[in-house]
Amino acid sequence: MQTPKRTTFHAVRDEVKRRIEARIWPQGALLPTETELAEEFGCARATVNRALRELADQGFVERRRKSGTRVKTAPVKHAKIEIAVVRQTVEEQNAVYRYALVERSVSEAPAWLTSQLGLKAGTRVLHLLCMHYADNRPFQFEERWINIATVPDIEHADLTTVGPNEWLLNAVPFTDAEITFSAVSTDTKLSDFLATAVGTPVIQLERTTWLQGEPVTYVRMTHHPGYRFRTQY
Repeated sequence: MQTPKRTTFHAVRDEVKRRIEARIWPQGALLPTETELAEEFGCARATVNRALRELADQGFVERRRKSGTRVKTAPVKHAKIEIAVVRQTVEEQNAVYRYALVERSVSEAPAWLTSQLGLKAGTRVLHLLCMHYADNRPFQFEERWINIATVPDIEHADLTTVGPNEWLLNAVPFTDAEITFSAVSTDTKLSDFLATAVGTPVIQLERTTWLQGEPVTYVRMTHHPGYRFRTQY
């Protein structure tokens, strides 16, 4: 007997979003309660709560205690962020790109990653350290974990000449992504790779991608001092 596949928060979020965009729930409409939606979708209330929180962050709904969740009445613009290939970014700056695979290992996902991505205990991941250069100057230090269960071909893929981001974009689709931008101070390891003094402020991007609710990869990308990020909306 097969265990029924659980309903993920991605599925709930996407269906609620579809109904809003289709005007099934028009602007200003009060959505069903979390308990009612959980019963409809056959999932936990916490799953519905997370889906609605994401929709609130994206500007589709507004949530108020004791008043419920309503479809927003005013349209919200959102910045468009593309998952760029580092090689293309460097070459667009008329610089010569170089990539180096620094370290590669397969192990069980560490506890913090298991908790953050909702992985099962003992999930095997590929851990990578990579460097990207522009005109032989440090451009980006990349530390990445890839879920082998979702991307089994990655375990034996040749990543010595092509970076993992470029390999994944060419080989594996993704349905959802989450990106965080932070200002961090370089520690000893980052300073060595980015050729800068310890404590130098730099921009760090953290990105997670999923395929139909299953985690694909989590990556930290730390850029050289002076790196600028632009987006449009």
